[in-house]
Amino acid sequence: MPIQVDTRDCGTIADTDLDEMASMGGAFDIGVLSKAKEDWVLCGSARSDDKLVGFSFATLERIGGTPCVLLGLVSVKRTPKRDQVLKSLLREAFHRALMAFPDEDVVVGSRFVKADALEAFKQLDEVIPRAGHRAVGEERAWGRRLAKRFGVDGNYDEQSFVVKVNGQSGFIDHESLKADKIDAAVTDLFSNVQVRKGGSLIAHGWTMAEDLVKLGARPLT
Repeated sequence: MPIQVDTRDCGTIADTDLDEMASMGGAFDIGVLSKAKEDWVLCGSARSDDKLVGFSFATLERIGGTPCVLLGLVSVKRTPKRDQVLKSLLREAFHRALMAFPDEDVVVGSRFVKADALEAFKQLDEVIPRAGHRAVGEERAWGRRLAKRFGVDGNYDEQSFVVKVNGQSGFIDHESLKADKIDAAVTDLFSNVQVRKGGSLIAHGWTMAEDLVKLGARPLT
């Protein structure tokens, strides 16, 4: 059965919805999810056979005039279809961005605690940080902007893009089916992320307007 994704305003999320999300399994407990409901605008739910297999909390907004998709918190259930679930949640986010920002290039930003989850950004251009690339001024500036937007700028190191502590109020919680094939250079990006202390990595990428038309297209039914 295909993955079905529905997006709602966070204000419509009930306690029973939060309980279901917490019971799905993953990195986030009911306390974190309750705060996410208050902090973000859109909540996406992915279902298969009417069972919750993934969810997201996100916001579409402009930072300094630039259109942005801010993925505050994403979690994917550890099933054999989890890569497909992640892709479906991202397609829904891209669709919302396409509707909100037609004919514009868009920045997509989020936090990460492991290399697996960077799969979420594999369709984006100019992902920062990335292996083998030395970030320049404007790329680092976006890291600072996102750290401030995520409320973690006090613990953020702009050289490594790492939030040293208290940076896990939201991130992309995903374990790849192909974790053994992740390039060691990508894994090295997380060498300074102290997960046990609440550390995370802030990453962002771009989707050009012409690409967003494809990424945000609704699947044929």
